[in-house]
Amino acid sequence: MITLMSLQNASRLHFLHLQNPNSSHRLHRKKVQLSRHSFPVSRHPYLLPFQRIPNSKVIRGMNWDNLELGNESEDSDLSSVELSYTRALSPALTLEHGFNKIEEEVEKLNLNPPSSKSGIVRIQVAVPPSAKALSWFCSQPQSQEVLPQFYLCKNTLDNLPLNSNLFDGVPGVSGIGASVCFTGSSHLSKEWSSMKRYLSVDSPLIRAYGFIGINFDTESSFIKHGSGSFYFFIPQIELDEYEGISLLAATLAWDGHSTFDKAIHSFKLSLSQASKESYQDKCITSDLGKFTLMEEKNVQMVCINANSIEQNETRADHLQPKEAPTSSKFCFRLSSTLAVTHNVLDRPRELHCLLQGSANINSVWASLIVEECSRLGLTYFCIAPGSRSSPLAVAASTHPRTTCISCFDERSLAFHAVGYARGSYRPAVVITSSGTAVSNLLPAVVEASQDFVPLLLLTADRPPELHDAGANQAINQVHHFGTYVRFFFNLPTPTDRIPARMVLTTIDSAVFRATNAPSGPVHINCPFREPLEDAPREWMLSCLKGLDFWISRDEPFTKYIRIQHSHVCSSQRQVGDVLNMIQCASKGLLLIGSIHTEDEMWAALHLSKQISWPTVTDILSGLRFKKVLTEFPQFTEKVLFVDHLDHALLSESVRDWAQPDVIIQIGSRITSKRVSQMLEVSSPRSYIMVDKHPYRHDPSHIVTHRIQSTIVEFADSLLKLQLPKRICKWSGFMHAVNMMVAREIEFQIHSEYSLTEPHIAQVVSDALPSDAALFFGNSMVIRDADMYGCGWMNHAAECTSLMSSWELSCIGIRVSGNRGASGIDGLLSTAIGYAIGSYKRVFCVIGDVSFLHDTNGLAIINQRARRKPLTILVVNNHGGAIFSLLPIAEKTDPSILNRYFYTSHNTSIGKLCEAHSVNHLLVRTKLDLQHALSTSQQVEADFVIEVESCIEDNATFHSILQRSARQAADDTFNILSRLSVPECTSSDFLSCKIHKMEYSLYRIQLSAPPTSTRISGYPSWFYKEGFILAIYLKDGSVGFGEVAPIEIHKENLQDVEEQLRFFVHVIQGVTVSCLLPLLRGSFSSWIWECLGVLPHSIFPSVRCGLEMAILNALSVRQGCSLANLLHSECSPSNNHLNQGKKILKKSSSLQICALLDSKGNPKEVAEIVDKLVKEGFSTIKIKVGRRANPSEDATVIQEIRKKVGYQVKLRADANRSWTYAQAIYFGNAVQNCDLQYIEEPVNSEDEIIKFHEETGLPVALDETIDSIQGDPLGRLAKFVHPGIVAVVIKPSVVGGFENATLIAKWAQKHDKLAIVSSAFESSLSLYAYIQFSYYLEQQNAHRCKVINKEPGEPVAHGLGTYRWLKEDVTTESLRICSYPNSKVVEASIEDTAQLLLNFKIDPKVIQRSYTGEHSQRYQMVVDYEDFSSSLDVLEVGKVQDNTVLVFLHGFLGTCEEWIPIMKALSTSVGCISINLPGHGGSHIKKNPDKESRQESSIPIDVIANILCKLIGKITHSRVVVVGYSMGARIALYMALRCANQVNGAVIISGSPGLKDPILRRRRILEDDARAKSLKAYGLESFLDAWYSKELWRSLRGHPNFEQIVSSRMQHADIDALANALSALSIGRQPCLWEDLKQTQKPLLFLYGEKDKKFKEINQQMFFEVDNASNNRDDKGKDIHDIKEIPNCGHAVHLENPLLVINAISSFLRKNDEKFH
Repeated sequence: MITLMSLQNASRLHFLHLQNPNSSHRLHRKKVQLSRHSFPVSRHPYLLPFQRIPNSKVIRGMNWDNLELGNESEDSDLSSVELSYTRALSPALTLEHGFNKIEEEVEKLNLNPPSSKSGIVRIQVAVPPSAKALSWFCSQPQSQEVLPQFYLCKNTLDNLPLNSNLFDGVPGVSGIGASVCFTGSSHLSKEWSSMKRYLSVDSPLIRAYGFIGINFDTESSFIKHGSGSFYFFIPQIELDEYEGISLLAATLAWDGHSTFDKAIHSFKLSLSQASKESYQDKCITSDLGKFTLMEEKNVQMVCINANSIEQNETRADHLQPKEAPTSSKFCFRLSSTLAVTHNVLDRPRELHCLLQGSANINSVWASLIVEECSRLGLTYFCIAPGSRSSPLAVAASTHPRTTCISCFDERSLAFHAVGYARGSYRPAVVITSSGTAVSNLLPAVVEASQDFVPLLLLTADRPPELHDAGANQAINQVHHFGTYVRFFFNLPTPTDRIPARMVLTTIDSAVFRATNAPSGPVHINCPFREPLEDAPREWMLSCLKGLDFWISRDEPFTKYIRIQHSHVCSSQRQVGDVLNMIQCASKGLLLIGSIHTEDEMWAALHLSKQISWPTVTDILSGLRFKKVLTEFPQFTEKVLFVDHLDHALLSESVRDWAQPDVIIQIGSRITSKRVSQMLEVSSPRSYIMVDKHPYRHDPSHIVTHRIQSTIVEFADSLLKLQLPKRICKWSGFMHAVNMMVAREIEFQIHSEYSLTEPHIAQVVSDALPSDAALFFGNSMVIRDADMYGCGWMNHAAECTSLMSSWELSCIGIRVSGNRGASGIDGLLSTAIGYAIGSYKRVFCVIGDVSFLHDTNGLAIINQRARRKPLTILVVNNHGGAIFSLLPIAEKTDPSILNRYFYTSHNTSIGKLCEAHSVNHLLVRTKLDLQHALSTSQQVEADFVIEVESCIEDNATFHSILQRSARQAADDTFNILSRLSVPECTSSDFLSCKIHKMEYSLYRIQLSAPPTSTRISGYPSWFYKEGFILAIYLKDGSVGFGEVAPIEIHKENLQDVEEQLRFFVHVIQGVTVSCLLPLLRGSFSSWIWECLGVLPHSIFPSVRCGLEMAILNALSVRQGCSLANLLHSECSPSNNHLNQGKKILKKSSSLQICALLDSKGNPKEVAEIVDKLVKEGFSTIKIKVGRRANPSEDATVIQEIRKKVGYQVKLRADANRSWTYAQAIYFGNAVQNCDLQYIEEPVNSEDEIIKFHEETGLPVALDETIDSIQGDPLGRLAKFVHPGIVAVVIKPSVVGGFENATLIAKWAQKHDKLAIVSSAFESSLSLYAYIQFSYYLEQQNAHRCKVINKEPGEPVAHGLGTYRWLKEDVTTESLRICSYPNSKVVEASIEDTAQLLLNFKIDPKVIQRSYTGEHSQRYQMVVDYEDFSSSLDVLEVGKVQDNTVLVFLHGFLGTCEEWIPIMKALSTSVGCISINLPGHGGSHIKKNPDKESRQESSIPIDVIANILCKLIGKITHSRVVVVGYSMGARIALYMALRCANQVNGAVIISGSPGLKDPILRRRRILEDDARAKSLKAYGLESFLDAWYSKELWRSLRGHPNFEQIVSSRMQHADIDALANALSALSIGRQPCLWEDLKQTQKPLLFLYGEKDKKFKEINQQMFFEVDNASNNRDDKGKDIHDIKEIPNCGHAVHLENPLLVINAISSFLRKNDEKFH
């Protein structure tokens, strides 16, 4: 539904009579005050204007009294049409293409017409944003063939005259033709249901437009006013504007009165008129101005859809105007003679009289110049003060259609005009006085010339007699700007002896030259003699001869007509040459440079998708920051963006390899120097440059083909051809390198908690609202934006709910900058002009020196011309920071740098803003910046946000970023280059497939209880249980992993095993990327993209085991150790079993920290420590916090130090056992004991730093990081404090190696120890952790090298739990001991590598194994009363002795979609799923041999009883029914009303029914209509419409969405499916709200976090059952539960299955006694 601002204090409504086109006399406009009750329309009957549209139907208001549910005759008008759907086509390159696509789709529909007797079909296609509703409306021919026609503005801009400039950026909607009309005069609300028949909630963008309070009487030809009366229609062709896109749609409607054939015929008439080539540059007022103006008050145009009707008609007596979305600006053509408009036309002025009344000839010429400019669309005038330019300034400022702005600084003013032209795509007019005022325009003229920005310069001058005569302010202004202007003309001084036509043609010629390629500035010098004011001087009217026709119209004197060519190239041969280059390319690269318009972005996206090459986007392309059209854009990109090629090229390996052979560059300018150097060095075979200007922008001289064309024309020519689509090794390499560099950059920026300049470049995208645009200054800010700026923003447009089938997953954001000459002057002024011209909320990022260079721009900012608020981010590093990154910084004295390069300053930006009354915010931290950006958006005002920075710190951080990015690129390239795969067109060269996964439960004996287990006494034995995973790759490689949950971390064996069973099923056949070992988000992406599972829904121990098994399998496949796999040092040979000592280049080892549970008295503990020291342990960790008093623990530490001295490192681990006071006591007592650190000394993480500051003891994090999920870097931010010296990382607790690596990198970056710790796992995990620890040490050594820092001494890792292993899972024992060379206890890296590669499970410790289980499928026949049914049943697990879960799917689902969940839960329960009637092979029918009941459909009670009877045949165990959506309603019915057969239910996204009988009846009719649509038009079309609903928004973003929809296509019996939809409508379901209050059976309610509707319903259901249970004094208390499943919408079980599994399992355990 369009969101339109409600009309407040509506001004005047204009009824306009169109000028008779045959009339030769001049039109005189008259104001006429109309009657409040009626006024004549025309002498023609009401239907006459619509008789050209056979499909058009008038539906009069109807009497809805005595409505009875179930009465078919009375439902005929209440019911929806039989067929109603919206089909979204793939986006069109141009509006013309959009019309063609719609025409083709309608033709397909016509060839296979629907069988339904009534229907409404909307076919829509996204078109580029240049398709403007108002321009399209005005371009319709004056002799209208199809009516009505309308335009309405979606925003209000009251008190502003209409001109095309003022409507730039303001969205509107236009339409022509009427698919159906509605009219009535009743006050009853039910009249509105006549529209509800055609307006469907399934097609929310089908809308009706019209009026409330007036009606068009067909007999009297009068428009009548009356309360409750209305007139509405649904347009046949509609063009609707949104942010960044426009939507073109056609709507066909038919019923018994108007057939489908008539609808097609009517559509063709409308399309024929609508698709006629429009004149986009046509002056709007020249078209709308042809009306006779009359006024009427308090009438508004209204837009409604099905949702607005539902919201208003249920309770209100009738729809009020204030309750409907309205527009205060619209124009509505009713007939060839009548139009209605409101607040659109400007006040007419008599130009002839104005000219004749001019005081002197100067005024005449000035008026002609300004008038002609306005007719050409140039209505924005930038006026510098001056006397000689007075005639022009006065003429411009008094013209009703102009907007004027002034500034005392001509340089700032000219740059402001440049910004306006950049934003609006049309020239601004600059007016100056003579002399140096003209010279001050030069910098802006140069910028405009270099970057093809149109400008019109009107410079006043002295007359010829004052030149070269010493006259004041008289300089030579002829050709003053030399070659930097496209056109120059020196007007004569105004005189009546020269025909005034000359003035007009001069302006016309200049503007044409300014706006056509190569566009740029034009200069007209305008000398004036005195008087310069309006002093009367005689002049001859004869100079106006020949202007009568021009005066009588609103069009320019001279029209320049450009013939559009259908092809960009001059011949098919040239197109073929380009195509041949593309087809022959093996390493093609698409480079999108600086482009200016949203249409160009749109075309570039189309081209990139079509060509399927890696796409490098410059920051000024607008495609670096993207508005997304899907929920998860990073996983559904249709275009291979390579946003970080600049930093990838820092790697010498990448640089040498990245040699494209064919390059297509769109747009001339490239910001990145490294990318430009790569292009120069690569010497491609073909370098194709596409730009609309003919200039040689080729500084490297490598362009081989230059195509002068617009991007749209070029894309059009290639899109018509069949281009090859290949996923090649080149694309895969580019994607992989870019992805890893991007993640490294993101890590470095986010883990640096000081506010850095690269952070500003990244965070900008998060702050942008949907209507934003960006303007970047020069020097460092634009380079930072180009290097580090990229991101995704959600698109706010409502039409995104229908974009799931679009081929583009994103659209661009307008980005601009002055890169013509790349100066730092005038940038602030340009940004302000850009904000006005674009009418967007502009965010300007600029450096401090640039800001100071243009502080006069602040004088313009408060002249609030029509624009949205502007936010200016000033990066203030107190000088020119860019020089610190150039070679000169290394070889120049700092004092010289500061004075002559940095130009260091202490100027107060805040004071400058105060002086100009501009809001100023100073920020110094990331949080400050976040708050400032938020404040600037919430307040409708301009803001300058000053960001404090430092040149030296900025240079240092840039260096770290670049070195880290280079290392990431090197690591990635090392893995990629070692893949021994030849060039191929398959995407599998970077991957391998998983053949299967198995797991085994082990049980091993420990020599002592784990220190994490606190038990009384000391048992003689203790056991550890866990799972060993085995993942088999297709090539035979096998990797093992361990899952060993710890109870204290809220995991247990049953929960873990359920997830493992789930993965055994879903992981089979999945592709594994060879990039996973890079651990830079690779696993998270793979888990989501390939498994369809949200990474954070996996138990940490399970994810750790999966990662371990996969990494070990890949290391076996690559023939290298796990450490070298992670460190990108794999051997290219696959003969891994014979590698031996070649696996690692040199002998390496890892120090181990001993672990001691300090039981016994202090001396006993000290003795044990002494023995450990003698064994060779250099580091020992003592468990503390287990004794009655912390003083006892302190005594133990003190005694140990006395015994072993201070050569041994001691660590203490309190495991959060102490209060703050207890911890302080311990800390003070051991201050002299030289603890390396104490882990988690207090039970509150908020007091950790406080503890350190009071005691001075170093602290380590352990449990604190165990709970970190989602945003670990954000959570760790508060622990940067130097008192935190270490983090202890348990991979099985933090969620695997990838998360552990991220935390370790954070720790190392902030100079903290990263200690890897085991959690009493078997030797399998210990082997892997030793390898992983070694990898982290290597990474840290490289980091230290990058920052020129000496690495610290070796770290002893917390892997001493090996001493607890009395038994092990393998027969090969791990040898950890003191080696002769080191004399400290170490683990050999080589030995553990071999043990992992040759790992064998000891079968003695295996309790059982699971290799998967087969599901049993069968059909069962069940008879119930007069119904016979045959139902598909799927069975998993034992259903005889256990509790049995019965799964019921939703509409369109099948029993197979439950298989992963069923297999997961079958560890403890039996599971069956049943195909509901009409789905799969299940069906129910009446038995003809018995007396049948009279219902035409099968009610829910029959289905419920049949299901109960079927369940009784299968099992006699307790039954819990699990239902989703439709299945949830059946499950709830069975639980509440089938008392003996069902013992509980899980309701997923379900409802107990509708309470309101009217809403129930409506829903019945809607579902019946949907059922008819399904039968009439087939399943494919139905699915398109069904899954375009807002309900499925989240599901559409799921990586398995296409697979899910494809599975819905398997239903064979469409009629049966449609009957099920109708029969099981929620409207026909009995209302169960009262039943809920009586139930004593356990119920679990599940709903998705994003499913707002069912969240409310489920919460209300739970309130009812829980409240009733609490009010009863029985055992029914606390048996019900409700859970919100995060990060998903309606289809909870498909979007987040693991949390659903856990919720059901917990519910069963909670009610175990009741179920058993």
